[in-house]
Amino acid sequence: MKRGEVWEVNLDPTIGAEIKKSRPCVIVNRNALGRLPLKIVVPLTEWDPRFETAPWHIPIERTEDDGLSKKSSADTFQVRSVSEARLIRRLGRLSESVMERIGTGLKNSLALD
Repeated sequence: MKRGEVWEVNLDPTIGAEIKKSRPCVIVNRNALGRLPLKIVVPLTEWDPRFETAPWHIPIERTEDDGLSKKSSADTFQVRSVSEARLIRRLGRLSESVMERIGTGLKNSLALD
């Protein structure tokens, strides 16, 4: 379970507008961070053209390495820390350039600029 890996993650139960169900997520925390069995993840969802105007949605084109079945979006506004027990199976890995774009999205979402 390392930074940049895409995992199927069980995000239920959820409340309100939180992104739901089991879905692909990318691990974004540093590999050597913390002692607790937790990972910081960004959920991935199917790309929608409406996301073009939402800077927190980072487009991800499907590749053979990422394990995704279609063009997706990293929804950096839905970042969360989850138990490693929620990670079901590894799907693939995102490229460093995609991870850098997700990092930019996280900076925007968290007002770190």
